[in-house]
Amino acid sequence: MSQAKNVVRLVGVPMDLGAGRRGVDMGPSAIRIAGVSAGLRALGFQVEDDGDVGVPAPETRNPGQTNARYLEPIYHVCNRLRLRVRRSLEQGEIPLVMGGDHSIAIGTISGVAEHYRNQGQRIGLIWVDAHADMNTPESSPTGNIHGMPLASVLGMGHPLLVGMGGFQPKVLPANVCLIGIRDIDQTEREIVKRSGIHAYTMRDVDERGMRAILQESIGFANDGTAGFHVSFDLDGMDPRDVPGTGTPVKGGISWREANLLMEMVSDAGRMTSLEITELNPILDVKNQSGEVAVDVILSAFGKRIL
Repeated sequence: MSQAKNVVRLVGVPMDLGAGRRGVDMGPSAIRIAGVSAGLRALGFQVEDDGDVGVPAPETRNPGQTNARYLEPIYHVCNRLRLRVRRSLEQGEIPLVMGGDHSIAIGTISGVAEHYRNQGQRIGLIWVDAHADMNTPESSPTGNIHGMPLASVLGMGHPLLVGMGGFQPKVLPANVCLIGIRDIDQTEREIVKRSGIHAYTMRDVDERGMRAILQESIGFANDGTAGFHVSFDLDGMDPRDVPGTGTPVKGGISWREANLLMEMVSDAGRMTSLEITELNPILDVKNQSGEVAVDVILSAFGKRIL
């Protein structure tokens, strides 16, 4: 579906309000520097760069409640992002959102879901991550909102985030696939199990292989939907390939597995939109992680070996 559209709209979201450490606010710049626009143009796309959504620095804001830190500014940034993403889709473009911490997914997915909801349709979701991101303010051990976005779009969590755009949930659990998890909080484990989403751990990837998991996931994400959004947290990959991420966990998806995942997404032709999150240049080595990010982005947009 998306491959017929030839305009990719870049939207940077230099957000690090949702994370526990600074640095991911420089992620959008690192992806641009690594050549995302030139790579997409080489694949035949027209690229429009929307610049960055304005994000206040954490030092200038009160964190507010300890179980949902920086809730108000995160809500406002995500709401502005929602409008940009929705407008891009209304213009027939493919939004590519570059983060920033993973709390931005609340805004991105709200915008995508709203666009299709206005047409009487719903969306699927493929979420790649080392973490489940399904904490709520009640269950979160840190209060960092980048651990809550998947719960929020499923209709669980703080009412301000859950109700963004005036409707909830943004996606149905049956259409959601979570791939690559290997670091989950104890209470969050129960939330994942009860939620009804399709969760694939790194053990599943090891035992079954990425190809089988993606075939299954694309089937679930496409079931009765207009297509699916892909939310790709770079910490889903192994830190040996992606050292520049804020919450690294050993034993992740390899570079080749990530490319296969994105190549199969491209083959399906049903990707509505894409976001890449949690790139932290402070922790990176010569923008290696920025280059990996561009590589997996281009695979999702049709880059091939032959």
